[in-house]
Amino acid sequence: MDDATEPRIKLHPNSRRVQVAIDGTLLADTTRAIELRERGYPPRQYIPRDDVRMELLTPSETVTHCPLKGDASYFSFGERKDVAWSYERPLEELKDIAERVVFYEAECE
Repeated sequence: MDDATEPRIKLHPNSRRVQVAIDGTLLADTTRAIELRERGYPPRQYIPRDDVRMELLTPSETVTHCPLKGDASYFSFGERKDVAWSYERPLEELKDIAERVVFYEAECE
């Protein structure tokens, strides 16, 4: 199949371990991520909130809109602004990523 006929966004369950640490602090650790692959962008790991140390994140005032996913709210960690985001109510076709947290810095094992 050529790229033009492939869906622009695909979701893939990811059972590999995904960890996120910023400045030496572990913020997330999961084997239940959903990898979102969007043409033209790096793969992103959407992590269940149960596997994220939400008490260490603070909601940011930043909100962005993606026509393919919906509105994203952002989170900061200490002085580091907007290190993660979440689609609280994504578009219906991407409902599986609802309320999951995605970080700019995520590593898979």
